[in-house]
Amino acid sequence: MSVLDDLKYIHHKDASDALGIAAKEPRQLVGELEIFGELDHSAIEQVVYAGMGGSALAALIAEVWPGFSKHFITWRNYGLPAFVNHKTLVIVASYSGNTEEPLSALEAAQAKNAHIAIITGGGKLLAEAKSHNYKTVIMPNVVEPRFAVFANLKAICEIASAAGLTSTEKAHSELKKTAEFLDQASASWRADVSTANNVAKKLALEAVGTSPVIYAGPLLYPVAYKWKISFNENAKNVAWCGAYPEFSHNEFIGWSSHPVEKPYRVFNLRSSFDRDRIAMRFDITEKLLSGRRPAAINIEAEGATLLQQLLWTVMLGDFVTIYTGLLNGVDPSPVELVEKMKKELG
Repeated sequence: MSVLDDLKYIHHKDASDALGIAAKEPRQLVGELEIFGELDHSAIEQVVYAGMGGSALAALIAEVWPGFSKHFITWRNYGLPAFVNHKTLVIVASYSGNTEEPLSALEAAQAKNAHIAIITGGGKLLAEAKSHNYKTVIMPNVVEPRFAVFANLKAICEIASAAGLTSTEKAHSELKKTAEFLDQASASWRADVSTANNVAKKLALEAVGTSPVIYAGPLLYPVAYKWKISFNENAKNVAWCGAYPEFSHNEFIGWSSHPVEKPYRVFNLRSSFDRDRIAMRFDITEKLLSGRRPAAINIEAEGATLLQQLLWTVMLGDFVTIYTGLLNGVDPSPVELVEKMKKELG
């Protein structure tokens, strides 16, 4: 029997119930979020989302869905881009409300007289939001920000709607349908489903003991990055990610020397919405690198819509990486070294 079918072992190691949290993620798409404040959305010409780590993941997905009628970028750094001005909407996001890079971005946005909106769970950022009555969405309480991606995506939709950039009714309708789809689709990934019938457990067994490398086309690349982060934080495992078509112009050659017995496991995240040329690149890569790298494991995203495929693949990755963490003998939830880093930085 696989250790992943030992529920006593799972409950012991998964002390914060990361698997239970992952199973409930679809509820975040339909749950009510606390919102307050005002947003003057006149003369907004571009949107900058400033956030780090788990707080930035939903923004990367939002670049793909729902898409915006104005230029949208995700900023993961101190300060803000030079182009930000009084016609820019700056969405500042930090789950804790105390992350120093977004706080730096908020200060820069105030100095540039930009439009400002906030996504947070508390801390200094919430205090600033209340002080200035910024349009603010308060995030629900979860163990770690990386498990709040779905709620964060909904929060972005709320801000975008308040800014006149998306349709609230359309976004809520699609989020609701996606939540229903994910509840059904993810049932077979849960801990009480045996490895023989559980694709998430099977993929974890493929990943354990390796450095996973996750590839995707432009549509699913934000999810590939989410898998990379989840391997890092849930499994305490080094992992890498890359994007097509750029892969074909450089990284592709990096696999071409040395023995095939490289200490990696390659996962391709593929979507039926990918361009035909992207699909061709995946297939040609596998042919030309045969015998030069471990054969890729293709994961075909399920779902009738792009949003369903995006979030199905996110959710699968959460289960896979939590199970990998359990195989590694670690508690998937805590990220103690990150907290130590913050203390060292003061």
